[in-house]
Formats: sequence, C-alpha cells, structure tokens
Amino acid sequence: MTSERLKDGLTLKSESNWDQVIDKSAAVLVNMPIPLNANTNCNIISFERPSAFQERAIVPAVKGRDVIAQGQAGTGKTAAFCISILQQVDLSTKETQALILVPTRELAQQIQKVVVALGGSLNIKCHACVGGTRVREDIAKLQEGAQVVVGTPGRVFDMINRHALKTENIKIFCLDEADEIVSRGFSEHIYEVFQALPQDTQLITLSATISAELLEVTKKFKRDPLQISVKRRPDH
Repeated sequence: MTSERLKDGLTLKSESNWDQVIDKSAAVLVNMPIPLNANTNCNIISFERPSAFQERAIVPAVKGRDVIAQGQAGTGKTAAFCISILQQVDLSTKETQALILVPTRELAQQIQKVVVALGGSLNIKCHACVGGTRVREDIAKLQEGAQVVVGTPGRVFDMINRHALKTENIKIFCLDEADEIVSRGFSEHIYEVFQALPQDTQLITLSATISAELLEVTKKFKRDPLQISVKRRPDH
C-alpha cells in the first residue's frame, strides 16, 4: 500500500476498504431485482463471468453507497456501474433518475449503448447529451423522458440551466473517467451540476487513477464513501 497525506486531512491510498464479492457467475445478473440481459451481444461487454471489479463494486453501488472506484481499462467498470444504475431505476416513470458525466462525446455514446444493451426488453430510455448536436434535439429528447442521461459536463449543465433536464428525481450521479474530467478543467461544472441535484443523491466516482486533484473535487460531495481498487487481470 502507498499513501500520501493531502491537505484537509485527506489521504490518497492505493488500497480498497471493501472486499465483499458477489457470485462469480453471470447468473447473478438475471437474479437481481431487475433481471438484466446477461447474454447481450454488445461488443463492449461480456458476461461469461463477472470481472474482479464487478464482483466488488456492484453490491455496494446497488445498495446506494457512495463509491470511489479505481480500475484500469479492461476491469469492467462501465458494465459494473451500468448494472448498478439499472437495478435502481423505477421503470414506471420516464423521469430522469440517473445522471452520468463523462469527458467525451464518444464515451457518452458508448455508455448509452451499454445501458440499452443491458436493459434488454426493459425499455429503458437512455439519452446521450453531448456537444456537437443540436440543442433543440436534446431538449426534445429530454422532454420525451429518459430514465438515464449520460453526457459531457458542458452540455449537461446547459440543459439543466435551460430547465430541459429535470433534476428533482435524480438519485444517482456518476462520474466516469473522473480523472480525465478533472484534468480537462471541468471541475466547476461538476460542482454546479451536483448542486442542482437532491441532497441525498448517491455519488459513484470511477477513475483509472485517483489523483490528489480528483480527491479535492470529490471530498466536497462524499459522506462515507467506499474505496474499491482493482487491477486488470493479466492476459494468459
């Protein structure tokens, strides 16, 4: 374990404080409160077996815990938090209940595909809210209703300011590739978006690295976060 003392008493660590794991079988996905499509043909995810990251991250996230999770590409972060979100969505309403911020338009569109693929026949509505598209189209899609919204910080904040993205029913706020969001200078947008959400909103922070700068951002939001750190399994 390595650690670094930061200002305000924070300590940057490479260790986890959560080691409970779920069943190492993809069957766990279809035995959840909302059965998911474990046999999805989406080429971004595979469920022959949950990854080490998924084994540890899904349960606390589904239970509503705040989570800071560190994992490199290939650890299954994207699928883990998408599964966690889908387990908490109220399918009886089209109100936005989960908001995911990402650093790039391409990642937003990729995550939208994962959510839709995992949702299978649940008829989950997921909208990618990104720059480079017409504002009027975003507004129209949001007015139609989307239980999950994924987008870049600037466009999401713009939609909130325009009252097109309603935030009163959001219960999950996820930062994916959070280190990159911060390094691109979007810290203020993160703050502004978070301030528009209900106080009891769950916060899931996913990152390849947990830098001092990222912890300085997230410490303003956290109540009692779990820390999960998983390295990618080596190829054999």
